[in-house]
Amino acid sequence: MMADADIAMPTRRGTRDEQTIAGVRRTLSKQFRAAGLDSPELDARILIGHALALDHATLAADASRVLNARERDAIAALAQRRLSREPVARIVGYKEFWSLKLSVDSSTLVPRPETETVVEASMAAIDAAGLRAQPLRIADLGTGSGALLLALLAELPNATGIGTDVSVGALSLARNNAQRHEHTRAAFVACDMAAALKGPFDLIVSNPPYIASGDIAALAPEVRHFEPRAALDGGADGLDFYRSIVAAAPSLLKPRGALVLELGAGQTQAVTALLLQAGLAPSPPRHDLYGQPRALSATASR
Repeated sequence: MMADADIAMPTRRGTRDEQTIAGVRRTLSKQFRAAGLDSPELDARILIGHALALDHATLAADASRVLNARERDAIAALAQRRLSREPVARIVGYKEFWSLKLSVDSSTLVPRPETETVVEASMAAIDAAGLRAQPLRIADLGTGSGALLLALLAELPNATGIGTDVSVGALSLARNNAQRHEHTRAAFVACDMAAALKGPFDLIVSNPPYIASGDIAALAPEVRHFEPRAALDGGADGLDFYRSIVAAAPSLLKPRGALVLELGAGQTQAVTALLLQAGLAPSPPRHDLYGQPRALSATASR
């Protein structure tokens, strides 16, 4: 972790080029790269844009503009937070998911690109059944920011959905995200996964907590220090919430309804076994952009 003094933001004594938007962006990218951050150039662009209230196109157009001291100080403050391993999405307060700009805060996980695989798998199941235009009913268990539910409602104009979460803060955030995107077809309820729900549903989705309790300490600092533990901890073997969801799903799904679950690393076989034991028919997992099995779909046979 770097102290404030270690952030080498150019001062008035720097060259004119070093004090421009482009120069500060290069400096920040270099510092982020040296600190081992995964996407130094992207992080620098987003944080500078946020500090200056400029979008990507305007940043590029104004690249040669010299920044004043107040602007450099604002950028340095954000850079310090990132160098302390706070995720960019938490610094700026939003994350894009499925082309939706979603607010995030300390009550929820930051939506990740890998989770879009669940949306893809859900749409594949719906399209395979020819149901895209039908008045579908969807449940998102452990909705967090509402990312999965809102992405699906954006694709399914005649669907309605309900998101559940035990966190009152998460539900408030999800409602705000739904209102921002004018998704009046979404409702939210406080309960543990499916405990307060009554079927039938055409589709149930979930990105449940799936990290084994003993593995949390080894996660990246961005995760273990800034994500809510309750949204990570899946119990001793990481499967506690899968057991709960799979036990409830058969009584909640319509005949041929689909359950789509996000998978953690190495969990395909164990979750598949749970689905089979519950009388659900799993499909092969869908892989994410990194080639990892990420979404597992199953249908109700009754």
